[in-house]
Amino acid sequence: MLDRILVHGARMHNLKNLSVEIPRNSLTVITGLSGSGKSTLAFDTIYAEGQRRYVETLSPYARQFLDQMERPEVDSIDGLSPAISIDQKTTSRSPRSTVGTITEIYDYVRLLYSSIGKPHCPRCGVEISPQSTREIVNRILSLSAEQRVMILAPIVRGRKGEYKKELERLARQGFVRCVTVT
Repeated sequence: MLDRILVHGARMHNLKNLSVEIPRNSLTVITGLSGSGKSTLAFDTIYAEGQRRYVETLSPYARQFLDQMERPEVDSIDGLSPAISIDQKTTSRSPRSTVGTITEIYDYVRLLYSSIGKPHCPRCGVEISPQSTREIVNRILSLSAEQRVMILAPIVRGRKGEYKKELERLARQGFVRCVTVT
């Protein structure tokens, strides 16, 4: 893979046979006068070609549900990575807004990190790994009698509202504490 994106002979909209090299794996800002072709280069040329190439790799069945982007007017583009685009729009912002929520990529980033990320203990930093029921039981039994243990399990999933009946049932079964997460 090239260490840069090479665009040769871009002629979309107001671009006049533009050739440019853009470094990869770094943040690049495209600046210029109004109407100079910044958005045309970024969205209509580079992003459109990256998206078009990605869609071409999908099955014909999957492609029928997607809008196909036209091939941009360009001689060649080399070194492209999979492309995402963030809309240029003004939004109503709240104090809790982040770049991720404003650009609507937050959910995708969460999904990405949950898929490839490795969870760590927030207290000691040790990586958390899956354990079998037997491993968990053995670990608890190896603790001293004075050591307190809290075992949590979901009681209600995918339902909103009050859980008074569930809490009463748990109290009758001998549970003395309940942790709620909203």
